[in-house]
Amino acid sequence: MIYCLTGKIVKKSMNAVVLSCGGVGYYAQCPASVAGALPGVGKEATIYTVMSVTENDVSLYGFATEQQQACFELLTSVSGVGAKVGLAILSVMEPDRVALAISAGDHKAFKSASGVGPKLAQRIVLELKDKVAKGFVDGISLEDVAGASADTPATQGSSQAIAALVSLGYSQSEAALAISKIDPTLPVEEIIKLALRSMAAGRR
Repeated sequence: MIYCLTGKIVKKSMNAVVLSCGGVGYYAQCPASVAGALPGVGKEATIYTVMSVTENDVSLYGFATEQQQACFELLTSVSGVGAKVGLAILSVMEPDRVALAISAGDHKAFKSASGVGPKLAQRIVLELKDKVAKGFVDGISLEDVAGASADTPATQGSSQAIAALVSLGYSQSEAALAISKIDPTLPVEEIIKLALRSMAAGRR
């Protein structure tokens, strides 16, 4: 298996990159988000890869980070999620957002990706929730999301803050992501205020 490639970028588009390594040009399909993360044509770059070998095809998929690479492999382990859908999800969601959406049970977050309908979105959350809880996505687990199993005062405060944000129209994963960046020992009112300020700044 080819884990990563380092070489000069020969060609780059919104959904693919060609990397020249040792005189060989490797064509890798990639999420739309990767194109913006990589340097321009003629520059040296490293992409993290996943190779798919079938009876009729050999395909290479490239990612800007190891987190994207791991998340792609996690997503494509779900029944009904092929490479095309995995790339589509990572084109609109970063790995931490994927993990938080799964942890929070927010299947609606995946419907923004091309090719993901309600049933498939629910299956992704159902099949991956336990894996994400065990930390299969680097640095993200259920413990990062308020409402996790530990029934501490801080967790209770975060849970209350998330519930308040959801009642204001934010999705569970949006609320969880904002809350995860705030000190959970603060008063609930202060957590909500800081989260609202953070999300308002992010939407500008």
